Amino acid sequence: MALARLDHVNIRTANLAKMVAFYEEVLGFVSGKRPPFGFPGAWLYCGEAPVVHLIEVPDQPAPEGELRLEHFAFSASGLADFLGGLRQRGEDYRIGVVPGFQIIQVNIHDPDGNHIHVDFQPAEAAAVTDEPALAAV
Repeated sequence: MALARLDHVNIRTANLAKMVAFYEEVLGFVSGKRPPFGFPGAWLYCGEAPVVHLIEVPDQPAPEGELRLEHFAFSASGLADFLGGLRQRGEDYRIGVVPGFQIIQVNIHDPDGNHIHVDFQPAEAAAVTDEPALAAV
């Protein structure tokens, strides 16, 4: 067996509407067709693929010490426009550069605190000239 690609990420949330809005407005995903499961949720599409699946759960804090997802990531293009949109929305973000690869990572958090980074090719580095010094990640 050989794995081909990441299919989707499934996230449990007590903030379904806020999470859907974040993924649509910040990352440009589109809510789309979802199977008629017996529980509320949403599927968010990147192009033709439903890459983020949200499941609405009652508001329950995670037990102390429970393992959590550290992050998930997307590849993208259009760094300058993405940063402009983050600034316009007042979203917090941190930019880093992958040592040895020079990939530019824009680190953000969704409304539930999940860490996401959006990766851009080194050729787009000119878009971050007005940002504070870039740190290695």
